[in-house]
Amino acid sequence: MSVDVLKRVPIKEQEPQVRAKNFEEVCLGYDEAEAMEEASRCLNCKNPKCVAGCPVSINIPAFIEKIKDGQHEAAYQILSESSTLPAVCGRVCPQESQCEGQCIRGIKGEPVSIGKLERFAADWAKAHGVKPEPPKEKNGRKVAVIGSGPAGLTCAGDLAKYGYDVTIFEALHEAGGVLVYGIPEFRLPKDAVVKAEVENVRSLGVKIETDVVIGKSVTIDELLEKEGFEAVFIGSGAGLPRFMGIPGEQANGVFSANEFLTRNNLMKAFQDYDTPIKRGKKVVVVGGGNVAMDAARTALRLGAEVHIVYRRSEKELPARVEEVHHAKEEGIIFDLLQNPKEILVDENGWVKGIKIIKMELGEPDESGRRSPVEIPGSEYEIACDTVIMSLGTSPNPLISSTTAGLDVNKRKCIIAEEATGATSKAAVFAGGDAVSGAATVILAMGAGKAAAKGIHEYLSTKA
Repeated sequence: MSVDVLKRVPIKEQEPQVRAKNFEEVCLGYDEAEAMEEASRCLNCKNPKCVAGCPVSINIPAFIEKIKDGQHEAAYQILSESSTLPAVCGRVCPQESQCEGQCIRGIKGEPVSIGKLERFAADWAKAHGVKPEPPKEKNGRKVAVIGSGPAGLTCAGDLAKYGYDVTIFEALHEAGGVLVYGIPEFRLPKDAVVKAEVENVRSLGVKIETDVVIGKSVTIDELLEKEGFEAVFIGSGAGLPRFMGIPGEQANGVFSANEFLTRNNLMKAFQDYDTPIKRGKKVVVVGGGNVAMDAARTALRLGAEVHIVYRRSEKELPARVEEVHHAKEEGIIFDLLQNPKEILVDENGWVKGIKIIKMELGEPDESGRRSPVEIPGSEYEIACDTVIMSLGTSPNPLISSTTAGLDVNKRKCIIAEEATGATSKAAVFAGGDAVSGAATVILAMGAGKAAAKGIHEYLSTKA
């Protein structure tokens, strides 16, 4: 079979009109023949820019070469040397702006589908019972990790490989952090993918204690002074939602995207469990990031007509191009260059609509994006019964407020060194959204990886 090296091997997906009515995974992945064909497109560059574009520095040409040769277990082990969560990253990483964005093949054609090949290798390993190689020996030294999201799992996995006795403390009843409560089932299956990845971390010897709220159940100072831990990594994420502060925002039927997605994902409201959620007939999602797309596409699957209201143009949408494309295919309506002014409330305190004003783009703001400016007299109303605010999140201040000597910035994010994760408090390290504010899964993993190395170097200097 001849291969057109300039074009990717197409990836199979559920048809839009079908997937818009179910919570099954949209992308169906490569089979073995397709993966090997796509892998054959890799140039195996001597100076691979794709590796430099990966926040966890996966040896991308090496694992792809193994897939090309049919050595799928070897491909998975190469991935596992650098990534704790390859099945997750293969599904949700913004490869187009990272590894694939640096792919030399993409200069004259389409870049190699690095993410889809990573997913194939990880899924193959799970199907064949292959686990990451365990650490050779333990050193008996204890490290605590707060939070079982991508930063915490990565830090814990790497520390276990260094030989440490690692315990993760998770506030919720199920491990996985944002992978479990934030990303919808149709993008990241919980049982088939997330739980399997968590179990792989456990297979390295990592212990996970759930229902432990650091700052209430136990403090960081107590972990260090009374529980025998020699270092602590804070990977608690950024789960505190932001709102606009407009009139009507406290009405019944207004959700943060966090609450809406948590009820649907972790509490399985979409399966009619005993954690109900308002299933609006007409839903407005405010925001343009990946979380906004997740909330909108979830509401659509619950039977609603869904509008996304975003104050900039499509060019400035922060969501991945793939997610915007999928949302449009499924029937999400995009109301761009528009911004809410007020949520309209009926006599019983429920949402009945939202007042919108049209915008135009002015001069660039501090981020380099052109600032949206209101067009006077352009207000109009959209009738709806549910509004979902997806405006970003910030860290919960509980940990920083109960830990002596831990410095935070004005956004309540923990201040930590980028290269090592070291904070202002001795033996305490931090990374991921707790430091950066809301960001991507892979950036959190990169921070967790850097912190694990930082902790290892720190403890190596201690007797």
